[in-house]
Amino acid sequence: MSIALEHVNYVYSPGTAYEKQALKDVSFEIEQGQFVGIIGHTGSGKSTLIQHLNGLVKATSGRILYEGQNIYDEGYDMRKLRSQVGLVFQYPEYQLFEADVLSDVCFGPKNQGLSQEECEARAKEALEMVGFPEKYYRQSPFELSGGQKRRATIAGILAMRPKVLVLDEPTAGLDPKGRDEILDQVECLHRETGMTVILVSHSMEDIARYVERIIVMNHGEKMLDGSPREVFSHYKELEKVGLAAPQVTYVMHDLKERGFDVSPDATTIEEAADEIMKSFQMTRSSK
Repeated sequence: MSIALEHVNYVYSPGTAYEKQALKDVSFEIEQGQFVGIIGHTGSGKSTLIQHLNGLVKATSGRILYEGQNIYDEGYDMRKLRSQVGLVFQYPEYQLFEADVLSDVCFGPKNQGLSQEECEARAKEALEMVGFPEKYYRQSPFELSGGQKRRATIAGILAMRPKVLVLDEPTAGLDPKGRDEILDQVECLHRETGMTVILVSHSMEDIARYVERIIVMNHGEKMLDGSPREVFSHYKELEKVGLAAPQVTYVMHDLKERGFDVSPDATTIEEAADEIMKSFQMTRSSK
């Protein structure tokens, strides 16, 4: 099971003075169970790209296949696709609209035709999965903190039991503690359920810490695609398009240039610490 894009192009306002090509010949495949990060500068096409994944936006040309079937085929069940590929927008609290949290999380399962009892069971299960406190189930979603709103919105998608969770800057505007809590919870969901997770983020540290694969978008095109180590080894190219590597990568390159026997490809603090410790131990043993 996978999502595959084949030569996808998307043009805004074609044939008008405002015509703009947002995606240019984009092709890649994401296998079921992967944790993928998508990065790019503002206007690179990453948000437009993910809105194609559940059919919210239709490609101008090219094909998108979900589980091997072209989602643009006549008679394709787009409603089913959107229950399988859940999209959480940037500032997802704008997706909250019911009188209380539990009712809001029930909305998706209700639209799937489930009974009220089954809807509430799924909603409570989803809220537990994201660590949402039970004492707030009957509270208005508009009275919640920013982090709680994010959890409630993600729970609303999870209650539909999707196979793919797409998150567009899910921690925007949160403090560091709130950001870590949300992403740790997403990582836990990925690990325990095997769900595919696609994360759009401007934080290189978050991307390096959580994902196993990175797709870099630049001016509507796929620029790089590989593991964090592979992608961030091109940090000079990333800088030219307004991006960067995690800070720790720069530290490791600096240490390497100063003569320390370390790999400059470390992308997380844990990897860097291991490299520095190995270098220290080798230095001691050689004396």
